[in-house]
Amino acid sequence: MSGRPEVSRYRLLVFDWDGTLADSEQRIVAAAHTTIEALGLPPRSTEAIREIIGLAMSEAWQALFPEVPRSEEARFIACYREHYLSNAGTPVPLFPGAKAALQGLAAQRYRLAVATGKGRRGLDRDMAVHGLERLFSTTRSADEAPSKPHPQMLVDIIEELDVDAGETLMIGDTAFDLEMARNAGVASIAVASGVHTPERLLDFDPLALLETIAELPGWLADQVRN
Repeated sequence: MSGRPEVSRYRLLVFDWDGTLADSEQRIVAAAHTTIEALGLPPRSTEAIREIIGLAMSEAWQALFPEVPRSEEARFIACYREHYLSNAGTPVPLFPGAKAALQGLAAQRYRLAVATGKGRRGLDRDMAVHGLERLFSTTRSADEAPSKPHPQMLVDIIEELDVDAGETLMIGDTAFDLEMARNAGVASIAVASGVHTPERLLDFDPLALLETIAELPGWLADQVRN
């Protein structure tokens, strides 16, 4: 007997960060508005900014400002990161139950990973603030792979950890996460804690639509019982 707790068919759980584990929408929107004003760019609505959450910064820039010369992109990204990280003394909170869910899943010997549109600096800082680094087998940020919904982040994680795509489950709050999973041949779970509507998420046929990330351990336990 190995003593390994019984788990579902999914050995590897890959989480998005912003909107799935971290309640960062307000911080992202505020930093974007401040950056746009500081650089004198055309104003954008809060709804337009919410729509790009989950994308890498370059893709977010192109979506927000298709009419502005690309030569301004680097300035925008640098300014945004400065404003976002300027509140380092006030950590972005995790959603209620997120840390306990991750700890419980790790204790059951699921392998955990992160695939996020955040930059590496921001991701490492957030994980360290919440003491989560040791829970994850590996992570991928927007600095290391093409932006979602390109599948490369998931492909890299699966190859690094030597797990089959059929044993991998992507958990995210945006259509970008679910489309990335589909493009990688990976099953997905949608979480209705982010910026995209349930109807939009369901277009990508996730295995389930959870209200919060805290529901994931129970869903996985049901898969074992069934």
